[in-house]
Amino acid sequence: MNNSAFGRRRKPSTHAEVKIAVTGLRGVGKSAITVRFLTKRFIGEYGHDQETKYHHQTKIDGDIVSMEILDINNQDIFTDTQLIEWADGIMLVYSVTDRQSFEALWKAQNKISEARKAFPVPFTLVANKQDLLHAQVVETAEGRELASELGCSFKVLSAAEHYKQIEDTFYDLYRDMKMLKHGAKPSIMGRMFGRGRKPMTL
Repeated sequence: MNNSAFGRRRKPSTHAEVKIAVTGLRGVGKSAITVRFLTKRFIGEYGHDQETKYHHQTKIDGDIVSMEILDINNQDIFTDTQLIEWADGIMLVYSVTDRQSFEALWKAQNKISEARKAFPVPFTLVANKQDLLHAQVVETAEGRELASELGCSFKVLSAAEHYKQIEDTFYDLYRDMKMLKHGAKPSIMGRMFGRGRKPMTL
């Protein structure tokens, strides 16, 4: 029997507020990925200050999701535990055409893993610039191996060509966050990220 004269009651939507950090060395396409997700347009590479924040609302699996996305342009950020304290989810981006951007993540993996023991935040490793296969110097198998070492998901995409893959990457990271919601972190104070925040709201 239906719960009302108009049919089965619809499950109310959940409103989630999440914070996502997108980080990697300069030139790997972090901003291109972020802006492609926000606007569906490819903007190419451009320089900006050390960090840029964006706000975006979308719907994922019936949840209304308010995202605060922090685009970090700082090669030392991999070892800054404040990033992991602040974020609900993190994208680690490298370019398949830039081995240095990949090696930087390998070198930081132990410190990343140590920080995650205190702050269990989901990560996604992103291999960008898949469209530039003629200039590829980092093989896909290497990315998979690093993702396995980090214990995180792995995505291969092109900010220039693949809007849907980028959208799926953000959406899948949100789903990983949702799975960890019962282990929500307490509020923290951040010198880098401003005032303290509430735990992720789901």
